[in-house]
Amino acid sequence: MARKVISSNNLSALLVDDDIVCRLVHVGYLRAHNFETYAVENGREAVDLVRSGRQFDVIFMDFSMPVMNGIQATRELRAMGVKTMIVGIDCDPDFLGEDPFQAGMDRVYEKPMTHEIVISVRQALLNNYNM
Repeated sequence: MARKVISSNNLSALLVDDDIVCRLVHVGYLRAHNFETYAVENGREAVDLVRSGRQFDVIFMDFSMPVMNGIQATRELRAMGVKTMIVGIDCDPDFLGEDPFQAGMDRVYEKPMTHEIVISVRQALLNNYNM
C-alpha cells in the first residue's frame, strides 16, 4: 500500500478565527514553520471551504465566533466525514461549556498560538503521515 510521504515544507493549514489580529499573528507563526496557510473568519466559512473540495493537513479552530462557532463547525466537519486533524485554540477553552473532544477536536490549546504549539502539531502530522 502506498503511503503519502510529506515533509514540513508542504503542510497546509486552515486557520479559523474571527479576530483579525489573531489571524494575522497565527498565520505568521504557521508560515514561519512552512505551513501553506489559508484563513477564514468563522466556522461556516470553514465548513463551506472544505465542502467545496479544499483539503488541509490541519485546521486550527477558534471556539467563539459569529455565524458558526468552532464546536459547531467541528461537529459538522466530522459529520461530513472529514478526518483532518482539528486543533482548538481559544482564550478560554471552557467558554462554550461544551467538550471540544466530544465534538471531534483532536487537540486544544489556549491562545495565543506559540512556536511550541506549531512545532508539536507539525510533528504529530509528520509522525502520522510517515509511519
